[in-house]
Amino acid sequence: MTDTPKRKFKILYHHRVAAQDGQSVHIRELVAAFKRQGHEIIFVGPSIRPSSLGEENQTLALLRKLLPKFALELLELAYGVRAYFKLKAAYKEHKPDFLYERYNLFLPAGRWLKKKTGIPYFVEVNAPLSEERGKYSGLALKKLAQYHERKTLEAADRLFPVSQALANIICTMGATPNQITVLHNGITPSEYADADGSAIREQFGLENKIVLGFVGFIREWHRLDRIIQVLSHHGTNPDLHLLVVGDGPAVEECRNLAEEIGVAHRAHFLGFQDRDAIPDLLAAMDIALQPAVTDYASPLKVFEYLISGLTIIAPNQPNIQEILTNEQTGILFDPNEFEQAEAAIIALSQDTEKRDRIGMAAKDLIRSRKYTWDDNAIAVCALAENALKK
Repeated sequence: MTDTPKRKFKILYHHRVAAQDGQSVHIRELVAAFKRQGHEIIFVGPSIRPSSLGEENQTLALLRKLLPKFALELLELAYGVRAYFKLKAAYKEHKPDFLYERYNLFLPAGRWLKKKTGIPYFVEVNAPLSEERGKYSGLALKKLAQYHERKTLEAADRLFPVSQALANIICTMGATPNQITVLHNGITPSEYADADGSAIREQFGLENKIVLGFVGFIREWHRLDRIIQVLSHHGTNPDLHLLVVGDGPAVEECRNLAEEIGVAHRAHFLGFQDRDAIPDLLAAMDIALQPAVTDYASPLKVFEYLISGLTIIAPNQPNIQEILTNEQTGILFDPNEFEQAEAAIIALSQDTEKRDRIGMAAKDLIRSRKYTWDDNAIAVCALAENALKK
């Protein structure tokens, strides 16, 4: 861990996350790290958010059903205008040292405050959102979205993409390399120090079984259906079980498949769990799965798997290669050849020594690569200290 900046900052933290999901976990963990280091956080964000993990704002969900895309996008921009006035009021009241914003589409508020006040403007980027939304859900006002995206990237004093792969992408969208500091997602190691999976194993009859595990929001492209097929292909030799922690649109299909092919008793779907329960659930697993991932993400679950000392099986693609090294700190397979993943699962299930060796090396990455929220907070504040000296 690098030296913590001596100065204690007032940080104006701006986001537009209205759901309780992986985004909210990121926000909560980074903010907690800032606070542990003695910094003060002034929040500006949505006033109505659901209380439980996995939930989204019901008003927004209804609007998405009722309104056409162009109207929804104009509402996003209108929210951005309102957010600017909220940011401006917070700036006047608290005199923060810098603005830290979680980037979103149609959200010009942060850059407008930067232009108005000159406040150092730091932007966290988790995805190339105009590209992502255009591909997966469609954008009616694509040129307007790209305009605001480019202007935000250009205005930032410092950009924090969560992977080098994402850094490369945003450099084609208006960012420049000298603006960029890559900060992968992280973990808080103390939360995992006393993890014990024995009660979980006993609860689900997993003693003396090989437990494959997945944690996260489950979408079709995660391809958990393929993992369920693996359970069927190999019978009980080895005696594989699957522990799925989380929920999502693909869960029902996966449950039905497990029933259909006769492995429902070996596929355990636990739904959303309290964050405090995650360390023990991970400790009940032997092999951690990341069957598929977008090509620019820094998956939160990978860092949870790392700190838990699990052997991770993941796609062999650039953003994962930034974190894992094949056969040393994980097992990587060709994303187009899932048979490689299946072969890796079977081989690892029969090789305890290899699982232990790779799991220990994986866990050490948290320390050696500084994959912690505290280290991320320190890096941000060190850059803020430099910016304020100029």
